[in-house]
Formats: sequence, structure tokens, C-alpha cells
Amino acid sequence: MGCSCGSTKDGQVSGCKNNGACNTGGCNKMNVFDWLSNMDMPMQDKFDVVEVRFKNGRKEVYRNSDKITLTTGDAIVVEVPNGHHIGHVSMQGELVRLQMQKKKIANDGEVKKIYRLAHQKDLEKFEEVKKRELPTLYRTREILRDLKLPMKLSDIEYQADNTKATFFYSADDRVDFRELIKILAGDFKIRVEMRQISLRQEAGRLGGIGVCGRELCCSTWLTDFKNVATSAARYQNLSLNPSKLSGQCGRLKCCLNYELETYMDALEGIPKIEKPLLTEKGEATLQKTDIFRRIMWFGFREENTWYPLNVDRVNEILKLNAEGKKPADLNLDVLQEKLSIQTLNSDLERMDKKFKSKPKGGGGHNAGGGHNAGGGHNAGGSSNTGGGNNRRNTNNPNSNKRRPDNRDNRGNRNPKPEGPKPGGPKP
Repeated sequence: MGCSCGSTKDGQVSGCKNNGACNTGGCNKMNVFDWLSNMDMPMQDKFDVVEVRFKNGRKEVYRNSDKITLTTGDAIVVEVPNGHHIGHVSMQGELVRLQMQKKKIANDGEVKKIYRLAHQKDLEKFEEVKKRELPTLYRTREILRDLKLPMKLSDIEYQADNTKATFFYSADDRVDFRELIKILAGDFKIRVEMRQISLRQEAGRLGGIGVCGRELCCSTWLTDFKNVATSAARYQNLSLNPSKLSGQCGRLKCCLNYELETYMDALEGIPKIEKPLLTEKGEATLQKTDIFRRIMWFGFREENTWYPLNVDRVNEILKLNAEGKKPADLNLDVLQEKLSIQTLNSDLERMDKKFKSKPKGGGGHNAGGGHNAGGGHNAGGSSNTGGGNNRRNTNNPNSNKRRPDNRDNRGNRNPKPEGPKPGGPKP
């Protein structure tokens, strides 16, 4: 789509470089994609009605009775009551027929005609006329304050022939502006048309950036404004904070209805909790619901912890409460019997009793006046801790000497006497 901000001499679109907030209404305002443009349509049966876009996305249909060759984005001069106006072609062909059926516009003789393509002089004159819009807006607001009229003036659109101006305003109630029209007609020497618009339409004409970081839907593509209720926010578990749910128009955001049907389908399998769940531990109150994960969080009054339960478990508890029964806990119907601490420590207690009953001295006898810790007899009067019979006198210093090993002489215990040695005594 072409831009209505003007073109250079070589035909390239210059644009206003205003990052989407174009004052002419030609930059990304109600853009239309012609998905039938690549299809070969019979030229003799081509639909002769064209959709034309004016300032801030306002669109009307006009008949191309002279069979002028048009391209999307071309500036054309169209017929208006008591004059002419300049707009830009936004759509043509069979899509216009569908749009007329959707908006219930009759294809009859009341459709105005297209005069011709706009020349460069027409565009230059139109630019000079549009320079009057901003001063007229400021002056009209001063007049409204002087007359104390309860209305908000948002935009002014001058006709290309500089004979008429349309004033767009919003008000809660009906306003008697007959005196205002007389003052405006006398000051600006034009015909005045007062057109009341809603707050959503006003935001769409002015444009802006939403909290999502994108341009407002009402200024880029949204044309049908449906009713938005606070129930849409409750179904989606959104915080009922007016500052977060309201858009730039001061009404509930239109995007609250975008995913409402999906949430309504997901809520069909989730039970409605009208009162707390009854358990032996206490009453559990619903704190939060995750619709798509099908998890519900409950909490007790005495605790700060939330317990997650799936939908099946919640239905089981609701069924038990309907029968007059209470589960032991949110997760268990009956508590399991736990072993007491005394039973778990019984083995340790038995071992402690066993060692406590055994005497520290050992209970042995010492015949020699010594101490016997092993319970054996000591006849030598020494201390014996081994518990056996010790008949050796440990007080004898020679008792610890090792006897000579005579294992090699076991076979020579009775040797045969040999003859007398020479020089020895006689036997």
C-alpha cells in the first residue's frame, strides 16, 4: 500500500518518517491485504466499486463508472455533497463486494462516483488546506471552554476544496451545540459538520502504542467494536484492576475478548467451588486456578502454604463432602498409621539395659591378694586379666627365663656308656 504523505518526483514514496503515528492517516492505518491480487480475474466482469481511505483510517466506497485504471495507494478525487474530496485507494475488486456485504452497504445509485486521478496541483492545494486543521482545533477548544459545553473535541478533517470541515467529538450525553456552529461558521468561513464518535473510535483515530508494545488494534485493523464485560477478565483469572484492564480510551481493552472462547472451553472440565473443601484438618479455601494445566491451589486459614490439587482429586473431595464425609487431608482420604518413636528405638533400649545390668568389677577371685578382672583364679598373688589359671609365680625373677629347647636331644636321653677317658678316675 502506498503512503499518502507525498511522493518524490521519480515516483518513490517519501513518507513522513513519523514511526506509525502519521498525521495524514496513510502509514499503517487500516491497511488491507488483497489476497486476490495474484488471481486472474475477468476484466469485463470486474467489480466497479472501489474502497477509498481518508484521514485517520476513515473509509468509504465509490463507484469507478469511468473505468479509470487504478492502483492501490493512488490519490483520487471523489464526489462529496456540494464539492469534492481527495482520498487514496485502499482496496478494489471482489474484496470490496465482500466488505459491502459485511457492512450491509447497498450497491445502488446512492454510491458516489470517482472523478479522476489527483494531479500534483490537487495534492499541493490539499496540503495547504490541511495546515488549517491544527489551529482550528485549538481555537475550537477555547470556544468550548468559554461556552462550557460538556464535550471533548478530538479531531478535525477539512475537505479538499476548503469549503467544509468535519468536527469529531465525544460526549456522554446529548449536547446542544447550535450556538457553537454559528461561532465556528463565522470565524472560519466554512460549512460545519459535527459528528459524534465513541471513545474507542476516538482512540482509533488518534492512534498510539498499547501496553503490549504494538500499535493500537483499533487504529490498525479492528473495525467492529464488541461489548467487553468484566466477566471476561474473571474467566481468564485476571486481576480486577481498572488501571490494568482499561485501554487508552478509558474502556475495557478489546483484547480481553480475543481468547475468551478458548478459556470458556477449558473451563468446562473445571468444577465450580462455591464453598471451602471440608477435611479433618480444616476448611480449605480456593486460592488460585490454572485453567490449562487443570490444577487448583487450596489453602487453610491457619497456614500460609498453598496445596496444588488436580481436578480429579478436587472432584473426589467434593463427592465425599456431598456424602457427609471428610477426608483426612487434601491428598489422602485416610491417614496411614505411623510407628511410634518408642517402637523404633526399642532395640537401642534393650542394648542399654543389657550393658547396665553387667557389673563393672568382673566378679572374679584373687587368691594371692591381686585383682582379677577376668573372673579367673590367680594362685601366685599377681594380677591376671586373662581369666585363666596361672600357677607360675610371676614374682620370681627367674620364672620368665626361657627353658632351653631340648627337642634335638629327645632321641639321646639314655646314651650307652663309653669307655673311661684316659687320665680319668676309675669307675
